[in-house]
Parts: sequence; C-alpha cells; structure tokens
Amino acid sequence: MWTLVERCKYLHLLKKTLLRYPLLPIEQWMAVALKGVDSELLGEITAWAGASSLGLAGATHVDPTMREWGLDWPEEGETMIGLRRLANIEYCINSILQCGVPGDIAETGVWRGGASIFMRAVLKAHGEQRRSVWVADSFQGLPRPDAAKYGADRGDDLWTYPQLAVGLETVKRNFERYGLLDDQVRFLPGWFRDTLPSAPIERLAVLRLDGDMYESTIIALQSLYQKVSPRGYVIVDDYYSIESCRRAVDDFRREHGVRSPICPVDWTGMFWQIL
Repeated sequence: MWTLVERCKYLHLLKKTLLRYPLLPIEQWMAVALKGVDSELLGEITAWAGASSLGLAGATHVDPTMREWGLDWPEEGETMIGLRRLANIEYCINSILQCGVPGDIAETGVWRGGASIFMRAVLKAHGEQRRSVWVADSFQGLPRPDAAKYGADRGDDLWTYPQLAVGLETVKRNFERYGLLDDQVRFLPGWFRDTLPSAPIERLAVLRLDGDMYESTIIALQSLYQKVSPRGYVIVDDYYSIESCRRAVDDFRREHGVRSPICPVDWTGMFWQIL
C-alpha cells in the first residue's frame, strides 16, 4: 500500500507528464525521490522530468496557463484536457472511493487515452483492484454528422480532423508505456451507437463524456446514465464551449428530470453528482 505522500506525488507528476507540462526543479527531484512506487509506473514520469530539466523539445515554448486550462493541443502529450480537468477526475474518483460508491469508471471519447490512463492510475495508487476503467471510442475519429436524426450536429466538421483519429493499438501502447495496461482496463471500440447501448457495464461510479457532438453525447447519456450509482459523478467535457454538446446534456437532463446542480470545472468542462 502506498503512503499518502507517495500517492499525491505520483499523481501530481503524472498529470503534468500526460500533458507534457514543464516541471519545476523541485518537481524534477520529486520524480527521483519516489521510492515506494513501482519503477514501471515511473518510467515516463522520470523521462519527462529529465526532458524538462534539460529543456528538450516539447519541454519549451509551452504556455503554462494554456496547458493548465486545456487551451492547446500538446504535440506529444496523451491528453489535451488540462490540469484542472485532470484534477476534477482525481477529485471524483477520490470521492467515490472514500464514500464506497459502487461501480466502475468509464470515459466515452478518449483521443490518445490520457484521461483514461489517469483514471487507471488513481485506482492503482489507491490499491483499488475491484473496479474497471472502460475506454470507449471509435478509435477512428468522430462520426460524420447525421443531421436528419441529430439536427444540432448539422455542419459539424470534426470528422474531417485526422489528428482526432487515434487507433486502438496506439492507445493501448500509451497505457502500456505508463505501466497501466492490465485486466482492469476494458476497451469498447466502435461507434457509440453500436457499442454503448449493449456495453457489458453493470454499474458505474464515474462517467466522463468527451464526445463533442450531440450524437456522441446523447447516446452516451441514454446508454449509461442509468448505470451510474447514487452519489456517483457525471463529467462532461466541452459543455461550455460546444453548443451541440451542451444541447444534448440539457435535453437529456430536462427529459429525465435531472435536478443535480451543474458544477463548472474550468472554461469548458463541468460535472454533477447523482442525487
């Protein structure tokens, strides 16, 4: 079992490594000083600490404010959601572990896998062996808009962005590089309309949505919301910045009488707790 200090240091450094956020000198030494953490979990963190200390490519020309708030796309990082949204994931998982809320963790829309990797890391750092992390994505980018069925997606061009299409094997390798690819990580590859309604998920404690579009968001909510335990959390990326995503959430909450207050995370993300 890790000590509280080891857990806090590891997760703090991991957040910055996944974002390729330059480390301060004292943080570079923190990576070296972590003794109770398995070496396979520290490889990428130690490598990033070295790159930061030497000012190597990827460790320079980063605007810390942009990276903290998730306002840029890291060239090499595994996630683009910023420090604040990663901290929100940690808060929600800590809460469900402390309160004994039953269920797994799921993310729908994972890009390079960084947020899901962090979810698995939080469980690992707490010694939690019963819960799975479900990683759901098409692994081929976003779908073409189905404007006839989901009018809010009319004109959406995210499906044309090749940088958003990250393959399943690449995401698996990213988990493996951080020493976190194991049988507690479950992949659901395919379009959400094909995978989520029949997903073999029994119960969730944390559900994180990052599908951007109305279709991707509403299908995830329709398929998985009823599986979230009381006192569990729903996190929505891009609620405040993408109109179609916000409309899907608002439509679902209104239709199902969801009264849990929405809590902002940063300029675009939000979450609520199931009452």
